Amino acid sequence: MAAAVKYILIALIIFAIAFVAWFFIGTPKKAEKMVWGVNFSMKQTDFLGLDPKEVYLAYLDDLKAKNIKISVHWDLIEPEQGVYDFSDLDWQMKEAEKRNVDIILAIGMRTPRWPECHLPQWSLGMDKASQQKEIMSMLETVVNRYKDSAVLSAWQVENETFLKFGACPWADEKFLRQEVAFVKQLDQKKHPIITTDSGEMSFWFKTASIGDIVGFTTYRNVWQTQLKFYFSYEPFYTPVFYYKRAELINALFNKKAIGVELQAEPWCPNSVASTSIEDQQKTMSLQQLKKNINFAERTGISTYYLWGGEWWYWMKTKQNHLEYWDEMKNIFAN
Repeated sequence: MAAAVKYILIALIIFAIAFVAWFFIGTPKKAEKMVWGVNFSMKQTDFLGLDPKEVYLAYLDDLKAKNIKISVHWDLIEPEQGVYDFSDLDWQMKEAEKRNVDIILAIGMRTPRWPECHLPQWSLGMDKASQQKEIMSMLETVVNRYKDSAVLSAWQVENETFLKFGACPWADEKFLRQEVAFVKQLDQKKHPIITTDSGEMSFWFKTASIGDIVGFTTYRNVWQTQLKFYFSYEPFYTPVFYYKRAELINALFNKKAIGVELQAEPWCPNSVASTSIEDQQKTMSLQQLKKNINFAERTGISTYYLWGGEWWYWMKTKQNHLEYWDEMKNIFAN
């Protein structure tokens, strides 16, 4: 019996060593060409006291971004039950069309930016089944409106459903699968569907089983809310860790993995608007921004959407720190 336990322990140790070696040791083959995109949220521009149209046009005409992922926040597009306001999103799509820019629309109850779940006030008192019915109605309206857009490149359905983060009333894998199937049906499979997951706390298998493309986040230095301290993933997660998971997803599911949120803004205990520049630089100095870009380039994964464009513009126009915006202009120019 003791000998059997010994052999089991040895086998487990060998497996652990092999696991670590395969996922964490090595140098990925560099992508032949990097595709850079940027995230955009009207809620974030409003929160920072910025004109959303001014920021969006700066993405298009100053950064010259050719790939933008727009968060379609439910509470903004359906402020009253059954009453939709697409004026801002229509304008954003038309401006993208003028410049031949590819757009990903992130749709659903849970879309990027705090509080993650963007339910309209009128839906808050509903039970889960009623909320889900309203979500499906909203998805039908949005997809039918934009599915024939010349610049639509993909849908992102929900955002990091399996990550316990944000102010959300529920998470439901079965419902996510229903949403994806419904969007595919409405869209007649014209555009791929991205489902997203944490780049730090998941191997993406469940997410890969649902959508057409796996979108993952990449954060390097964060504020750990529960334990109240700054935490860095840099000593633990190497570029090859992202590359190997992407390769595994491709081998097992025949699906591509892309970076949908590469950290390019601070993660602070409080909002950036109420945090000193010195404290913001604890997680996002110009040097750190360059390191994060370099890290993404070394993963061997060719597509990354940067997280923080609204902040770069806020730093430039409100804080007189032009260096972040100027650095990103160089990135998008290459």
